[in-house]
Amino acid sequence: MSKTDVVRGVQNAPHRSLFHALGLTEEEQSRPLIGIVSSYNEIVPGHMNIDKIVDAVKLGVAMAGGTPIVFPAIAVCDGIAMGHQGMKYSLVTRDLIADSTEAMALAHGFDGLVMVPNCDKNVPGLLMAAARVNVPTVFVSGGPMLAGRVDGKKTSLSSMFEAVGAYSAGKISREKLNEYEKKTCPTCGSCSGMYTANSMNCLTEALGMGLKGNGTIPAVYSARIELAKHAGMAVMDMIKKDIKPRDIMTQKAFVNALTVDMALGCSTNSMLHLPAIAHECGIDLNLDIANEISAKTPNLCHLAPAGRTYIEDLDEAGGVYAVMNELDKKGLINTDCITVTGKTVGENIKDCINLDTEVIRPIENPYSQTGGIAVLKGNLAPQGSVVKRSAVLPEMLVHQGPARVFDCEEDAQSAINSGKIKPGDVVVIRYEGPKGGPGMREMLNPTSAIMGMGLGNSVALITDGRFSGATRGACIGHVTPEAASGGLIGVVEEGDIISIDIPANKIELKVDQKILDERLKNFVPKQKQLSGYLKRYASLVSGGASGAILN
Repeated sequence: MSKTDVVRGVQNAPHRSLFHALGLTEEEQSRPLIGIVSSYNEIVPGHMNIDKIVDAVKLGVAMAGGTPIVFPAIAVCDGIAMGHQGMKYSLVTRDLIADSTEAMALAHGFDGLVMVPNCDKNVPGLLMAAARVNVPTVFVSGGPMLAGRVDGKKTSLSSMFEAVGAYSAGKISREKLNEYEKKTCPTCGSCSGMYTANSMNCLTEALGMGLKGNGTIPAVYSARIELAKHAGMAVMDMIKKDIKPRDIMTQKAFVNALTVDMALGCSTNSMLHLPAIAHECGIDLNLDIANEISAKTPNLCHLAPAGRTYIEDLDEAGGVYAVMNELDKKGLINTDCITVTGKTVGENIKDCINLDTEVIRPIENPYSQTGGIAVLKGNLAPQGSVVKRSAVLPEMLVHQGPARVFDCEEDAQSAINSGKIKPGDVVVIRYEGPKGGPGMREMLNPTSAIMGMGLGNSVALITDGRFSGATRGACIGHVTPEAASGGLIGVVEEGDIISIDIPANKIELKVDQKILDERLKNFVPKQKQLSGYLKRYASLVSGGASGAILN
């Protein structure tokens, strides 16, 4: 359906009367109707400025001859939802966002859309909706937060979570913790490291669905307002050229996104979202391709939490396009893919040079010859598990130790806080997967506590849940099959030896197969009493390895 189906012809006179009720003139009704999907709310720091972005988009659409009409999308702040019941409602909103946006867009016959997301599930949810609706669509995010400063050093949300661990271990005072609390998040915007929100906004550029700077121009910069105006103009140009999301989000475009993902060292959550977005485009993007791409893609950036540079630094260094230009020097980018600019990727990136080789390593001198994310397989995760390799200390790339087993995040957190986790241990947190959680909670609290207490060089953590992009260390998530689906992680016992070999992409439970067969024969996964949306979600969701899509 398009605007023609809504406002043209005698039979649609009732529809036009309702547009008049909105105060829309005949002139406005005669122009392309552009739906602007606003993720503005007053609870998410990454979204509190989106009203200004939306106003700028509206102006851009109007300047280019369209009629802008705003409707909302929800968003959860993962940081505020972290460590309690609220985190069960983070990932699940991705599908609510996709469903509700599809419903609004198709019910009202928009000719084009401008998506204005910012935070973790909001970006992939709207990309999924864009693929479903498939009218000309441009993305412009609310932009990243500026880094904080404590003791003259830049900080981000991961610093705050780790400060809690340091305080619990007696390494910093309460006064210093309070200083972190007040200085870590100094502006609006998506949190300043290469966490999930910024990862997905950067990958939106790599996919071709956002303009240059979408992932990196800070939220408080006036250039973000200019970008929003250009996004409004761009959607009008896409309508003239009849360029749609599925023309842009092709198999080659997803390979570009995965390649940039590996070079940037993005959040492991990208391994959930890219397959889900591809699924909506009719493309099968399984985890196996990730290691193939990683094997030939150098890791060029160590942004927080992997290093001491931040999204604002990446922007000053040339942004995502400069990274893509570096990658193209070795032919790693599909340059013929069309984008929302109406130009190809090659045309977009050709003059985007690397302005800071400390932030974006030259491709001849990468941090590593392989990408920032690895998919591990073995008897403990036959369908796959994911680790942010670029954020793992060298001494933890290969690790073997006894399992410390917990059936929920809270129990693991309590054990870590009380000093029960010792060097060499492998913390196992299960029944936190898409189905078992449900909702696949992020484990930022326990991983930050491990790092903050000085155990990051000796303790690993594995889970059928997932991690925040702010997590660093030997943390392996998305273990599939999950415990709730009868996976081997459900029968790991206290003291079992677990072997992790990240360079070899392997994770193994070192227990005799006959013993494992006996355990599995008697294994009945735990069931939780659920109600409402979580009950429906748990009954429909697939495993983490396939993107936690709803079947």
